[in-house]
Amino acid sequence: MSRSLIVDYSPFSITKQQINESRSSNGGRLIVSGVLQRAEVKNHNKRVYPKEILMREANRYQEELVKQKRALGELDHPDSPTVNLNNVSHNIIKMWWEGNALMGDVHVLTTPAGKILEELFLNNVQVGISSRGVGSVKEVFSESGGQISQIQDDFELIAFDFVSNPSTHGAFMSPVNESKLIQDINPSLTKAHSIVNSIICDMGTTCSCKF
Repeated sequence: MSRSLIVDYSPFSITKQQINESRSSNGGRLIVSGVLQRAEVKNHNKRVYPKEILMREANRYQEELVKQKRALGELDHPDSPTVNLNNVSHNIIKMWWEGNALMGDVHVLTTPAGKILEELFLNNVQVGISSRGVGSVKEVFSESGGQISQIQDDFELIAFDFVSNPSTHGAFMSPVNESKLIQDINPSLTKAHSIVNSIICDMGTTCSCKF
């Protein structure tokens, strides 16, 4: 069974009030909290993470990355199992379980990608937190008789990234495209694109800001 890149999404949202409260109580740092991933539940990709496997990888991630303050993630998924430091937007600083939900505290960094992420939050643009890993899946039948893709024991968790298209149930966190078709389907993506263009222009980078 071949291993491949596996990504799954969860909604993650935060209000301006939560952002202000976070900064006030965390020495100016923006820290958001929410669901990182869920076990034993079919997500929008019809994949299920057995809790034993997800718990094993969460424990390893906690020991090897979170405790060493290098549980970094990117803004949007790359097509790679490697975290690109040029696009890092946040750092996972704490993880814990609530039932089958893997929860996390996420420090939004002051990197260029982190500033874009913060502006998206401030403008009420809904983004998702997405797990990225490498492994294989197996098609099995659930107890209800439906077919699902079950994550296998060779799964390795790599990172949690912020993305525009969430897919795990209930994981929008608490504090882009220009085409008309995309705007009709999801107007928030056009708003997100405008915010990103604005930030890039403010940084003095050459751009064509047509909002």
